[in-house]
Amino acid sequence: MPRDTPYGAYNFLVDFGGPEAPGSAQGGFSDVSGLGTEITLMEYRQGNDKENRVRKIPAMHKASDVTLKRGIMGLRSFWDWIDVTRVDPEHKRSVNIVLQDEQHNPILAWKLVNARPMKWTGPTFAAKGGSDVAMEELVIAAEGIESVAV
Repeated sequence: MPRDTPYGAYNFLVDFGGPEAPGSAQGGFSDVSGLGTEITLMEYRQGNDKENRVRKIPAMHKASDVTLKRGIMGLRSFWDWIDVTRVDPEHKRSVNIVLQDEQHNPILAWKLVNARPMKWTGPTFAAKGGSDVAMEELVIAAEGIESVAV
């Protein structure tokens, strides 16, 4: 049932389907960005149309690249996934992103279909700060995105 106030963007889980703990969230992510899909439209005009206009017909669709960020805590799951993909380029996973309410009940979920890592970025080290967290970032490419019932 819809509610009067929107859900907060801070309460979410990410399960990227690894062998470490199948079906469990991995690592305390601070950010998930880029979740989206796009449908390309084709323009077409029939020669016998009475009206001089084009029709817009849905064609290809694609999922946006998704970026995951987390503080480094000694987990090798990102790097292990990259290593497997280097050896077996056909290795794909399903990545699930679940939005939760304030009581940690799942509300909405999205599934990245046939996902693989495409870019990893390590932390920036600087001795000046002292209070900054060492962060790692993984960009995932997926062949599709689905809204999943929870």
